[in-house]
Amino acid sequence: MFTPDSPETPTPLNRATAGRGATFGADDETGTPAVFTRAVESMHRAELRPEITLGTIRPPQRLAPFSHAIGLEVERSWDEAAAYGDAFGRLILLHDPGADEAWEGAMRLVAYIQADMDHEVAADPLLPDVAWQWLNEGLAGAGADHTNLGGTVTATASVRFGEIGGPPRAHQLEMRASWTASELDLAPHVLAFSRVLANVAGLPPAGVARLG
Repeated sequence: MFTPDSPETPTPLNRATAGRGATFGADDETGTPAVFTRAVESMHRAELRPEITLGTIRPPQRLAPFSHAIGLEVERSWDEAAAYGDAFGRLILLHDPGADEAWEGAMRLVAYIQADMDHEVAADPLLPDVAWQWLNEGLAGAGADHTNLGGTVTATASVRFGEIGGPPRAHQLEMRASWTASELDLAPHVLAFSRVLANVAGLPPAGVARLG
């Protein structure tokens, strides 16, 4: 069973790979199951807030017989980017018709988020617990039925010395999680994942403008 701590866990989103990924073929001579195609198409039907962009990226090749990956990134204005830093995530769909017993289903979703954090937020020792609660609340609020949820949340701090660019101190939050989808419609799962990314990135509630 694949877990978020596996050596095959995806590395942070490489923007150079955006736009290259699995194709949406039907269940034909390629051997792609129709249920997998339907699940992939539903991921791209998710309606996200305008600050978050979604694109297809290259999925890992050895985790399951069929896989598809999307990358989500928070788009900011120049001044916002300077103040809040980068935030991005990737959500990978793994389909293995023979994994029903291990996964309690044939569709496994693997999530990865990395975001720069404000010092005051990052200093909170409960930040990992809060971030994990965001994921649970996001899945429940979006109606994303699932089982076998597990993962890790890590908060890190970096201090730069000498002649090296960037801020003298930087803080990041990293989340790795996976769960089994109970239905083929994965749009609610993508929506839930995007809400977690929005919270981690410090975006205001949807429809609320940030004051200067």
